[in-house]
Amino acid sequence: MDPELEAFAVLFPHTDLSDPVAARTQFRALAGSVPAPDLSTLKVEDRTVPADPDVPVRIYRPHDARGAVVWLHGGGFVMGDLDTEHPWAARLADGSGVTVVSVGYRLAPENPFPAGLDDAYAVLTWVAENAADLGVDPDRIAVGGHSAGGGIAAALALLARNEQGPPIRFQLLSQPALDDRMETWSARTFTDTPWMNTAKVAALWRYYLGPTADGAPVSPYAAPARAVDLSGLPPAYVTTAELCTNRDEDILYALRLLQSGVPVELHQWAGTFHGSQAILSAEISQRQIAELCAALRRAVGD
Repeated sequence: MDPELEAFAVLFPHTDLSDPVAARTQFRALAGSVPAPDLSTLKVEDRTVPADPDVPVRIYRPHDARGAVVWLHGGGFVMGDLDTEHPWAARLADGSGVTVVSVGYRLAPENPFPAGLDDAYAVLTWVAENAADLGVDPDRIAVGGHSAGGGIAAALALLARNEQGPPIRFQLLSQPALDDRMETWSARTFTDTPWMNTAKVAALWRYYLGPTADGAPVSPYAAPARAVDLSGLPPAYVTTAELCTNRDEDILYALRLLQSGVPVELHQWAGTFHGSQAILSAEISQRQIAELCAALRRAVGD
């Protein structure tokens, strides 16, 4: 493990997902401990996207931004909201110069798949239809997210391709949750790594899939690694953490995208663990965040 991260790893709470409500409280406290972002270069606005039900979003607009990303927060499909994602969405917008539309999608287990994906697709459609009002070029719309949000973003790209939905220029997938089967080496081996481990991954998939978890076929829109055809998807930036259960499924997904003719940039961060970029004092975390911003800027920014 990176020495700077190792010093803080013991401070990361071992969230028990057996009680989702308690886990959300703990996650909120953890997010609240992150230093507040600088909002001086951004216009921040809360809006509501008309849908069934309506979807709350928080929009971060840098000056003269032309591109936008529909951004899905992490939290294992069970935790997280617009407030917990605030420090990261703001940093992403400030560092990339791209408008970030952070999505407050519905959470499992109260709202299992496809609720979160439906919310994300409603927001993607709304951004495309209201591009002029948002000051966004409709040809410069990306999707992205971290962890569970990265999985939803990958599913969103699949859904938009299959349904001839709004064109997506780029997908930014940060340590995404893509495969419920947990058959890769990293998924079977990392049983006690900081923040994310095999027991927690099994629980979050059980909550997210709901009745599907009892043996019914799992949709690739829930677990994108199950998709048979990855051709025609938007170019992707995929980032993985070395000590992360998701690591191998993410690398395999990136490889399959490449084999399907999709341009991919893959960065495997040595010595990191799932979510370790929250330790902002670490030099490797600063480089991770800077790279995410740079990848988004190259794809849909100036």
